[in-house]
Amino acid sequence: MAQMELKPFDELLDEFYGKPGTPRRDDFERAVDADVKAWEMGEAIRKARQERHLTQEELGERIGVKKAQISRIEKGRNLTIGTLSRVFKALGIPASLDVAGVGKVALW
Repeated sequence: MAQMELKPFDELLDEFYGKPGTPRRDDFERAVDADVKAWEMGEAIRKARQERHLTQEELGERIGVKKAQISRIEKGRNLTIGTLSRVFKALGIPASLDVAGVGKVALW
């Protein structure tokens, strides 16, 4: 049986997406960064919900969506500013956006 060649992860990234600084690689890295940030936001929402001893169903009732939608939000999917605003308000979390050149804008 032939031995499988193992390659370092960075080498695979270069092979599939190009070297750092190329448009395709930059697009890939931006997409990954956005997905990671969305996941982190979802995790923060899940933690805040659990600290308040709420089920996904109870949070969903507070913002007018089904449990499945709360599950997607907590996984970092379907995140919009409107959704985040409703969730933070339902959890009693003050939230604002820090907009460059404008300053902080309250979400609710």
